[in-house]
Amino acid sequence: MASRSTRTDPVTLEVVDLIGTMVARYHQDYEQAAARHALTGAQARILGLLSQEPLPMRQLALRLKCEPSNVTGIIDRLESRGLVERRPDPQDRRIKVAAPTEEGRRTASALRASLDFADEPLARLSKEERLLLRGLLRRMLGEPADGAPPTT
Repeated sequence: MASRSTRTDPVTLEVVDLIGTMVARYHQDYEQAAARHALTGAQARILGLLSQEPLPMRQLALRLKCEPSNVTGIIDRLESRGLVERRPDPQDRRIKVAAPTEEGRRTASALRASLDFADEPLARLSKEERLLLRGLLRRMLGEPADGAPPTT
């Protein structure tokens, strides 16, 4: 746990403000990119997650930190647009997973390509600086810097 002096340290306060500014820029750009594809931010986020791997609703809810019923509604809307489909889980056929359709994968790819936010500030950093930043962010989140799953 951070000590009181660390939390009020001027450098720490500035870093917190800078992180807040970056998060706000990211959300603004993400919402604009999603809107260009006629998606809400939540729909775009789910489509992006599913383009990496099909996931059960409960797992999506955990990753988005929301109720499974919210995810069900979002999946319903994405499914009605032909971007997502429900399939039986290969490991447990009682469970349904959401998976992107081919159109969903194309939309997720186009959405990622239209995010200006990642290109603009990160382009100012060298590859070494981006690797350092990635490692620091992972460390701040309690993840291994190399991207391996945490060991317990």
